[in-house]
Amino acid sequence: MAFVREALETPDGDELLLDHVEGPAESPRVLALHGLEGSSYSVYVQGFLATAVRRGWRGTSLNFRSCARDPARLSRMLPNRRPRLYHSGETSDADFVIGILARREPGVPLFAVGASLGGNVLLKWLGEHPGQRAVAAAVAVSTPYDLAAGSRHLETPIGGFYVRGFLRTLRPKAFLIAARFPEAAARIDLDGVARSRTFRDFDDAATGPLHGFAGAEDYYARSSSLNFLSRIETSTLCLSAEDDPFLPSSILPRVRAAASPAVTLVTTPRGGHVGFVSSSGVRYWAEDLALKWFERSLSAISKGGRR
Repeated sequence: MAFVREALETPDGDELLLDHVEGPAESPRVLALHGLEGSSYSVYVQGFLATAVRRGWRGTSLNFRSCARDPARLSRMLPNRRPRLYHSGETSDADFVIGILARREPGVPLFAVGASLGGNVLLKWLGEHPGQRAVAAAVAVSTPYDLAAGSRHLETPIGGFYVRGFLRTLRPKAFLIAARFPEAAARIDLDGVARSRTFRDFDDAATGPLHGFAGAEDYYARSSSLNFLSRIETSTLCLSAEDDPFLPSSILPRVRAAASPAVTLVTTPRGGHVGFVSSSGVRYWAEDLALKWFERSLSAISKGGRR
């Protein structure tokens, strides 16, 4: 997919990279938020945006700090100007970008889809801004609603397979930001980062203290989107699989119980983590489900209904 890249200066003097897919002027726009260590080049992000483009819409992908990647060199990360990275509960950058997009195109419907970490960010933001009108409808796919439960669920041999892959890029980021910023080095437990074998290890040594949390438990408690679902007023679809390796299925009834009337939870026995593949094995049906949800909201808007 051909992107038009835009660099945005953040209020704190850092930089965010947006990747746009353009189309007919005034057509709806879909904002995609990627998962842990993802980017605009993640398969699921490209899938959501490509599905929107096929409908004659436009799309934008927000690359979280340190996650903007060159498609030819996926290991190259965006150097930060500020002593911070990104995490599951960090919503200020998403809020900034949503505000920018809404102000640029007043009256144009803006929809948002988040996958995994991006889904947690999106749901938390919606709960923090219950009266917001910028995003007309939202979809969250494979969200780790309870970060502590998800972290524990991954402390298994199978879960460790996934975690090891993420830590291969997360550890170097922590070391790099500590090397560039003395104030970050004073907060990060570099020995703990080097020893980390689980998300809880890494979050306790780096994510938590770097971003103002007392440690992993405090980070999980304050950042889990489960605690924000009751406040959401925006029409929101949540899609999760019972066999998601990043979240125990026992959390899903709690999600359903906590969700506000604006939130619809759809669960499937199979689908893994952002792996909702059609019977033909060539399409991820979550993409079509998300766009149909947005189209239904667009129809309600055109008839004068609530967003």
